[in-house]
Amino acid sequence: MPKPELGEARIIIETGLDRRIAEIIEPVLVAMDFKLVRVRMMNQNGMTLQIMAERTDGTMTVEDCEAVSMAVSPVLDVEDPVDKAYHLEVSSPGIDRPMVRKSDFSRWQGHIVKCETSILVDNRKRFRGKITDVNQDGFTLERDQVAYGEEPKVVIPFNTLAEAKLILTDDLIRDALRADKLAKAQAANQNDEDDSEE
Repeated sequence: MPKPELGEARIIIETGLDRRIAEIIEPVLVAMDFKLVRVRMMNQNGMTLQIMAERTDGTMTVEDCEAVSMAVSPVLDVEDPVDKAYHLEVSSPGIDRPMVRKSDFSRWQGHIVKCETSILVDNRKRFRGKITDVNQDGFTLERDQVAYGEEPKVVIPFNTLAEAKLILTDDLIRDALRADKLAKAQAANQNDEDDSEE
C-alpha cells in the first residue's frame, strides 16, 4: 500500500465556516504529524464541532484524539471563528471513512465507494461501486448497479468530486484491521529502534 504523504492536499474540502475552521487548525495538525480529514459543524448536543484526523499511517488512538483536541482548542479560542458555544469532538475517520485525498483512493483500491460529483459525469452525479483503477486525474469505478444503457465502468475525475465515502463491507473491515495491525507493529518497531539509539 502506498504511504500517503503528510503534505498532500485534500481534493474535497469544506465550505463556509467549516472551511475557515479547517484553515485555522490544519497547520496545527500538520505540525503534530497528523492529517486533517474533515471538519464539520453540526447541530447536535447544542453545537458540535467535529474534527476528523489521522496519522500518516492511517491510525488514530484515543490519546491522539486528546492530543489534537488540546492543541487545537487554544488556537480556536484565539481565532474565535464560531460565535456560539460548541462542543469539540475529535475522532478518527473510521473504517467507512470519507475519502478526501487522491491517496485515499489508491490506498482503498478494490473497495466499494459511494460518491457524488458536482457536475454530471456520464449523465449522473451519484455513483456507487468498486474502485478498480486510480491515476493522477481520477479513478475508475466498476458500478455495482448498472442501469440500462450505462457502461459497467465509469471514470470519475478527481476535480468533479463533491463527496466520497467508503462503504462498510466484510472485505473493508478485514483490510482495515490488517492495515491498523501493520501500522501499530511498524510504530512499535520504530519505538524500539528509537530506544536502542539512546
